[in-house]
Amino acid sequence: MIIEEQFSTGKSLVHSLDPRVKIIVAILFSVVVAVSSNFLALLPALAVSLSLIVLAKLPMRKVFYRLLLVNGLILFLWIFLPFTFKGEALFKIGPLVGTKEGVLYASQITVKCNAILLAMIALLSTTPIFTLGHAMGQLYFPDKIIHLFLFTYRYIHVIFQEYRRLTNAMRIRGFIPGTNLHTYRSYAYLVGMLLVRSYDRAERIHKAMLCRGFHGKYYTLSRFSIKMGDILYLSLMLTAILGLVILQWKAIA
Repeated sequence: MIIEEQFSTGKSLVHSLDPRVKIIVAILFSVVVAVSSNFLALLPALAVSLSLIVLAKLPMRKVFYRLLLVNGLILFLWIFLPFTFKGEALFKIGPLVGTKEGVLYASQITVKCNAILLAMIALLSTTPIFTLGHAMGQLYFPDKIIHLFLFTYRYIHVIFQEYRRLTNAMRIRGFIPGTNLHTYRSYAYLVGMLLVRSYDRAERIHKAMLCRGFHGKYYTLSRFSIKMGDILYLSLMLTAILGLVILQWKAIA
């Protein structure tokens, strides 16, 4: 069983791009958005991300579901940041005072996270994981990072299945979770056993790879070729990213 890649198949402009181009654009775009601090640059960045989603022809319901998961965590920032930032009072909830600076900071984080996440979904989720690994290799990423990336994807479901077996065994033995020392101790044993079994499996996999002649290099027969469409897309996105840098610089100046 492999983790489902919901967006990796499709017929769109984004799907047909060279994966190396998509990786380069995703990295540059994410870095620029992450260091930007003004809505003059952040809002256009969000518009660019949304346009990439439209070009990729992704099902909006599934995209919205992924955004909902991330924004559920961002919601906690909205609960605390407005009341912990010093600045001009904007509103009051009982003894708590929300500041304008806190609200602006939380808004910046929200726009940044959504812009980066949408770009990653449009650019990276539209490429199969193993194809991304090959592209990373041809972009001269460190081999250890590529191996870690691919093996994490390949075996995370194995660890999950091991977790399911352990939890099922606990239920068969009559374990009922609660807020007591026995429950905490049982979950500690569960985590410890999961780590031990994961380590044992990793050892077996490593020995099997060595038996098959693995020497730390990930070889592939796949070869990518840059097309005119890739060059035009890369040029357009680099221009857009440069525009975001100029907008941020003007906002600071």
